[in-house]
Amino acid sequence: MNALAARGLAFAYPDGTAALDGIDLTIEAGQRVAILGPNGAGKSTLLSLLAGLREPAGGEVSYFETDKAADELRDRIAHCPQAPADYLFNATVREDLEYGPAQLGIDRSEAEGRVDDLAAAFALDGLLDKPPFRLSGGEQRRAALAAALAVDPDLLLLDEPVADVDAGHRETILDALDARNEAGTTIVVSTPDADLVPRIADRVVLLDRAGTIVRDGPVRDVLTDGDLLREVGVSPPQLVEAFQRAGLDDPPLTVADAADRLRDRDER
Repeated sequence: MNALAARGLAFAYPDGTAALDGIDLTIEAGQRVAILGPNGAGKSTLLSLLAGLREPAGGEVSYFETDKAADELRDRIAHCPQAPADYLFNATVREDLEYGPAQLGIDRSEAEGRVDDLAAAFALDGLLDKPPFRLSGGEQRRAALAAALAVDPDLLLLDEPVADVDAGHRETILDALDARNEAGTTIVVSTPDADLVPRIADRVVLLDRAGTIVRDGPVRDVLTDGDLLREVGVSPPQLVEAFQRAGLDDPPLTVADAADRLRDRDER
């Protein structure tokens, strides 16, 4: 089943500048997809269109092979914006996590259980009773992601979910997202960081600065095409560049893969 299907999606800013043009994109349920592109490529705009938060200038988006609009599926679709503070507006972090379930009429005891589970998954236990505006940028990011997940969505649209997050908590977030995907949630993430993509996705949709899709395929196929990445303004993954400069074929995409490769070579 498709989680979403966009056909001919277009968007222009009020001054007439085109941001996206002719986007055709189908994402199957359970996939992990990265929307990769340079700053100014329209990644955030595309995510907001896919989430039904903006009206497209042309085209349409359907969800779960139904004719329902995104507003009718708020129990199944969640979007977390690039600025996490935009998602946090209650007096405490706990209230922000409880807000979505309350709006959906979810039983309070079940909602409290979700909040406890998410607080543990996103390392928020000591922050639940704090005002969101007193949190650091990284803490706000974790709180906003937890709030998005509190509605238990089938489709999760995340705009740069680990920006401004320290290395330790970055892994906390990525591990929590892995668990959600393993439970069946479709996850779509936007990022300008090619090094992050192998950790968060199995498929890459590459945008250029004109807001068009120039490549859509498996992570390895896209990330090892350094010429194409540089052409659209994305720096290739550091490991890929290093191995390709050394004339080595089939470069690893992650540090763990590189370590395994070197270990195997030393053991021969």
